[in-house]
Amino acid sequence: MPALSLPRRPLVGLGAALALSAAFAWAPFAHAASSAVTLPPPSTTGPIPTGPTSDALQSAVLAGGCFWGIEAVYQHLDGVTEVVSGYSGGEAATADYRLVSAGRTEHAEAVRITYDPRQVSYARLLQVFFSVAHDPTQLNRQGPDRGRQYRSSIFYADETQQRVAEAYIDQLDAAGVFDRPIVTRLDPLNAFYPAEDYHQDYAYHHPNQPYIVFNDLPKVANLKRRFPGDYRDTPVLDTAR
Repeated sequence: MPALSLPRRPLVGLGAALALSAAFAWAPFAHAASSAVTLPPPSTTGPIPTGPTSDALQSAVLAGGCFWGIEAVYQHLDGVTEVVSGYSGGEAATADYRLVSAGRTEHAEAVRITYDPRQVSYARLLQVFFSVAHDPTQLNRQGPDRGRQYRSSIFYADETQQRVAEAYIDQLDAAGVFDRPIVTRLDPLNAFYPAEDYHQDYAYHHPNQPYIVFNDLPKVANLKRRFPGDYRDTPVLDTAR
């Protein structure tokens, strides 16, 4: 990670004064996280399953900066049943945080979102993704984090996800809702590798860490403000770990 990046691990053994000092020092870099845009819903959507819940569950893999913040947003989205932080875009042998965060792999930090499409559509996931979860106009970076491992990418699992994502990006480009071009990549999902256990539910377990306070909690607040009908106060947590 670049020298100017806030430490990504828990503040262990540091006093409250040092934590506050770090927080104020990094405040200028928090503007990207605290901003959000109002977007039209996707005009192209996928089919809605009608079978039992166990048969209806689907998953989506999205990347847009540090996975802590993306995970936190979707944990508060109604209809989502599980969110796992991990890596996608590279090989199994390099799906390791030390390698990925150093930019030494082809992986992006990503999240796998399991959801019931009868409650929340894939198109809605994308609307949240482009609106509050990250800034899709930042190339190979997100807020204070720099490198291809923090790129904006949609890893589509099938032709339907690819079609819905392509159509929505075209729709947003045509509407001119951003003042810069959308740089989100569309990549086929070859594999998703869960991250180390201590990354799971990270924002939930470390709500006072300066990085979370300035970069991730504003995203959750924006979700509540802009999608009040889809927001739930109690996050879905990865209780299996």
